[in-house]
Amino acid sequence: MTNNLLFDFTVDKAAKMVYITREFEAAQSLVWDAFTKAELIDQWIAPAPMVAKTKYQDFKVGGKRFYAMISPDGQERWAIQEYTSITPKTNFKMHNAFADKDGNPEPVGSDWDHNFSEQDGKTKVYIAIYNESFERLEKLLDGFTQGMKMALVNLENLLASLSKK
Repeated sequence: MTNNLLFDFTVDKAAKMVYITREFEAAQSLVWDAFTKAELIDQWIAPAPMVAKTKYQDFKVGGKRFYAMISPDGQERWAIQEYTSITPKTNFKMHNAFADKDGNPEPVGSDWDHNFSEQDGKTKVYIAIYNESFERLEKLLDGFTQGMKMALVNLENLLASLSKK
């Protein structure tokens, strides 16, 4: 793990926004794949000891990813993401909401804007997350913050192993 890689996690409660900037020692195309291909997403997105399971994904504008975070005792927390904009290798946007096991989303969610850029062999990922509800943001913030930080370490480790292949 390289200690000089950029990592910033900022919360603007007034604007109902979370901003994440993270740098990886990996090619942009590999980092893009790790964020957009279910078989790779499932390997890093869940903070241990949880695991992620994608039921289906259709990565295109209007397409959806339906997945669960599964606890060690088997409890499933489902969510659905709908892709609203895709610019290959550099940006995608999606709406994310918790859902029931049948894919019916909760009425409020969050809008995610992912940006990817590469310089000097390092890829920077910048994510802006807008939460529709301040109450939802407040309720989720502590767990989300810790979980996302753990997930990004998982991603760093996955990218390191994939880069060696």
